[in-house]
Amino acid sequence: MSTTTLAMPIRVDAARASTRPGIGRLVAVELRKMVDTRAGFWLLAAVVVTTVVAVVARALVGDAADHDFASMMLVALQPAAVMLPIVGILLVTSEWSQRTGQITFTLTPLRSRVLVAKLLASVVLGVASLLLSLAVAAPATALAGAGLDGAWSYSPALLGQAAVYLVTGMITGVAIGAALLASAPAIVVYFTAPFALTAIVSLSFFAGVAPWVDTVRATGPMVEEVLSATQWAHAGTALALWMVLPLLIGAYRITRRELSA
Repeated sequence: MSTTTLAMPIRVDAARASTRPGIGRLVAVELRKMVDTRAGFWLLAAVVVTTVVAVVARALVGDAADHDFASMMLVALQPAAVMLPIVGILLVTSEWSQRTGQITFTLTPLRSRVLVAKLLASVVLGVASLLLSLAVAAPATALAGAGLDGAWSYSPALLGQAAVYLVTGMITGVAIGAALLASAPAIVVYFTAPFALTAIVSLSFFAGVAPWVDTVRATGPMVEEVLSATQWAHAGTALALWMVLPLLIGAYRITRRELSA
């Protein structure tokens, strides 16, 4: 048996080897995780396909008054608003359900940095979804809304609110996933709890409380009209209850939960 002797020594940069990965790399890793699983890939593919189909359907069968840019954007935003939070849930729960947490938290022992990277990746995906909606709604308006008066009237404030609408929905999914750390319960809670609350607060007894705790009622107008100060207060309070509180609970659980083999 013979051995091979290396003519040149392998140089290792000890300084870089011991340096923790930057937040930019962590965000890129989390974005990659969104499409690495079959569920994540097909959910994102479904967002693209459903957005195109919904806008084309509005352009073909909608009334002439519904062919303006505002109406097209309203339709284009809905698929992402419904499906992106599921991607956010899976982004967090996969670390525990797929048992990738050992690798993730070994390479990045400070778990709070991983959670921050997931949140930043969620913001990036939310903005990318807004750009997708714009890319689909604009040509549809140009074709179907040609000659329509005020077809392109769209307030920049509405565009900003649409970004907030998508991003907060995505972060809410991350927050609920972090609080429960299990995919199925988190998805069930995300879809059922707000609507159950909506049914409860629809009673006349809760009329004064409903706008402050009902996310459906508080955030829905973001994509339809420019919000007033009172409406922003309603949205902020509802999001504090459904997004910030679960996120704080999730941060506590993620940083303290034991990893199973």
